[in-house]
Amino acid sequence: FFFYQTTMMSSHTLRVLSSIAVRSSRAARQYTCNVTNITRAAFSAQPAAHDKPLTPGIGLGKTSTGLVGLDVDHDAVPKMITKYQALLDKLAASDMPPTAQYRINVEKIARYRIAAAQENLDDPEKVEELCNCGQVEELVVQADNEMKVMDMYLRNRWWELVKPVDIEYNPSDEDGGHGDVEWGDTPDGEKK
Repeated sequence: FFFYQTTMMSSHTLRVLSSIAVRSSRAARQYTCNVTNITRAAFSAQPAAHDKPLTPGIGLGKTSTGLVGLDVDHDAVPKMITKYQALLDKLAASDMPPTAQYRINVEKIARYRIAAAQENLDDPEKVEELCNCGQVEELVVQADNEMKVMDMYLRNRWWELVKPVDIEYNPSDEDGGHGDVEWGDTPDGEKK
């Protein structure tokens, strides 16, 4: 049946089909070679270049974050450094005053995470432990999200809307500032 169909096709159609077949066989051979090389490198009896044993689920052996939609990124620690530094650079270039609480908070968090990442470039688990805010892949996403928030904050100049609040540290309320007065109760001096 196939022979009959090919004899009925034009010579141009046959040339196109044969070129597709040749290209796909080349791609298949190239893929096979790449898989073979990767397999040899991953399952070789020779020690790895970094001389550390590959532990499943840890470091380079990590295959899943366990979070839907968040893939493993073995380059997450250097990406953290880059993205958190970009946050600091954007703050430095902005006209937000250094006394704005948002700026103070973002700078402290970014500097801490950059330091944790730089001190533990080859140990993402240690970075996760120090930052205590999720996996390194999540920390990269948090930096991306903070950049979006910062763009809004700078565009809308929200630091200008924040007003200082006076806090009374030793209240002179009759209940001693403990909030013991129940709702509906009025102090004796304020009868209506």
